[in-house]
Amino acid sequence: MQLSLGFSPCPNDTFIFDALVNKKIDTSNFSFDTHLEDVETLNNWALQGKLDITKLSFAVYLKVKENYELLNSGSALGRGCGPLLIARKDIPLDEIANLTIAIPGENTTANLLFSIAFPDAKQKKIMLFSDIENAVLSGEVDAGVIIHENRFTYQLKGLVKLMDMGEYWEKTTGNPIPLGGIFIKKSVPAEIRKQLDELIHQSLQNSYTTYPNLSSYVTSHAQEMDESVMRQHIDLYVNKFSLDLGDEGKAAVTALMSAAEKLQ
Repeated sequence: MQLSLGFSPCPNDTFIFDALVNKKIDTSNFSFDTHLEDVETLNNWALQGKLDITKLSFAVYLKVKENYELLNSGSALGRGCGPLLIARKDIPLDEIANLTIAIPGENTTANLLFSIAFPDAKQKKIMLFSDIENAVLSGEVDAGVIIHENRFTYQLKGLVKLMDMGEYWEKTTGNPIPLGGIFIKKSVPAEIRKQLDELIHQSLQNSYTTYPNLSSYVTSHAQEMDESVMRQHIDLYVNKFSLDLGDEGKAAVTALMSAAEKLQ
């Protein structure tokens, strides 16, 4: 059975899916038509119902819940791993609502968390996540919300942190930060959905058996990143919640959905 599968080229996703897509584990009769794309592209594709299994920002969950179900394995959830609001220099937080802010996609969890912290900030410019640092440096925007590996590089470019959006979420809710999850079409039979969930779990376990060594699959897709940054990326975004959301993870997702509904 062939299924379409989408996830990002970031180290956390390629680390999770390496064994699955490269047949390092027994995938039974399943094969995958794999698409590696920026998460906002995947979010937009999910609105069209394009892929059978896909990584999505939790922020888009409400918009696709009629057609997609969240799996227990493969999620990016945790503490101290949220998006950051950065700028060229310190800016008082009460001025943020009047500034132009770069965001890595309308349907991203980064944008949702920013909106929770700054509900009056409406001057947003949607950009590819990897372009935001340079847009801030050039003055194209006043500040930007950064995600992924940019958490580890912004200071090297002389940028400063205005707020850690994940820290704000944790302090105000007590929950870990739900960033993204793996979703599967509800049209896929329930037993097959269960099998695929277990395969993703096994795929991640397989990658852990050789970690901190990184496979060529992980390194070849990482964007301009040395291996130490790749490991920082994996250590931050891949954890116990990636193996299984559990009750704590599910409660965090529910809390985020409730916050998103209040902003609508």
